[in-house]
Amino acid sequence: MRETRARSLAKALSWRVGGTITTMALVFLFTRQLDIAVAVGGTEVLAKMAIFYLHERAWAKVRWGWVDQGR
Repeated sequence: MRETRARSLAKALSWRVGGTITTMALVFLFTRQLDIAVAVGGTEVLAKMAIFYLHERAWAKVRWGWVDQGR
């Protein structure tokens, strides 16, 4: 069994949407400036999505924790 790159990318995208919304909401809460919140969110989403994807691909190479379903 292995996870495809497309699945890893879909997981990274869905995770980042929630994370970026949270980040933008927090920045807005502290600054009350929508332009700053959007700028931080835009930068954050690209950086963290790339890091998460690389993290997932690295873990896909680690066999620890995988079990064979016997199919």
